[in-house]
Amino acid sequence: MSGKFWLNGRFVEGAQARLDVADRGFTLGDGLFETLAVRNGKTLRVKAHLARLGAGARALCIPVPYDDAALGRALSDTTRMNGVRDGVLRLTLSRGSGARGLAPPEKPSPTVVIAAEAGLPPETPARAIVARTARRDEGSALSRLKSLSYLEEVLARMEARDAGADEALLLNTQGRIADGAASTLFVHLGDWLLTPTIEDGALPGIVRAAAIRELGAVPRALAPEDVHRADEAVLVNSLGVRALVALDGRPIGSGKEGIWCAKLREIAHADE
Repeated sequence: MSGKFWLNGRFVEGAQARLDVADRGFTLGDGLFETLAVRNGKTLRVKAHLARLGAGARALCIPVPYDDAALGRALSDTTRMNGVRDGVLRLTLSRGSGARGLAPPEKPSPTVVIAAEAGLPPETPARAIVARTARRDEGSALSRLKSLSYLEEVLARMEARDAGADEALLLNTQGRIADGAASTLFVHLGDWLLTPTIEDGALPGIVRAAAIRELGAVPRALAPEDVHRADEAVLVNSLGVRALVALDGRPIGSGKEGIWCAKLREIAHADE
C-alpha cells in the first residue's frame, strides 16, 4: 500500500510498514476498527468514533495506549501527511502480539494503525438482497462492536456482488433485519422513520445515533416485508448515504431517492 501510515505513534511509508506475524489482530481478529469520513479537509464526528472505540476496547479488555486527544491529533496528522481533502481514515486497534492459543497475554502491547485514502464512495441509489449465506447473532456481544472479525459481512457482500447487487441485508437468528453488511438501514413506513434495534443485532452506528437524536428515528423490529412496504428506504454509514431502491429485485417506493435520504445525508455530512 502507498501513502504514509501512523503506526504506534510514528509515521512510516506503506512499503516499510511492518506488523508482527504473531499480532492477534492478524491471527485471531482480536481487535477493533473505526472508519471515519474526511470532507473538505475535516474529519467528521471524531469524538463519537473514539468514544465507540473506547467502549469496545473496554468490553474486550484491550488497553488503548493513547488518549483521545493524542488519537485525534494522529487522525488529523494522517490526513495532512497524505494530502487528503475528501476521503477515508481507518483506525485499527489490535491486542498486539501474543503466544499461540486463545488466551490473551497478561500484559498486552496493543497495535494502533491509522491509514488514509483519498476519495469517498459514490452516494448513488443502491440495490440490495437479503443475505442467505450469513446471519447476525443478535445475542453475541460482537454484534455491538466494530470488531476485526468481519467474515459474516464479507460473505454477505460477496453474495450481493454475485447477485449483481450493491449491498446485502443481514437477518438475525429470528429472521429480523439487523443491518446491512456495511450500512445501517432506515425505512419510512407510515408516519415513522424506523431503523433496526440494537437488540436485533444492529451495530450502534454513529450516524444512526445522530438520526435518532436529530430526526426522531425510532428503533423497531423490522422484517424484509417491512422494507418492501416502505415508501422510502435508505442505507447509511459514516462514509455516505444511499437510497435503497430495490430489495431482492422488487422496487421500493417510487424507486428513486426521496426526502428522507436527503435529510439523512445532511446529518451524515455534518460534524458533531
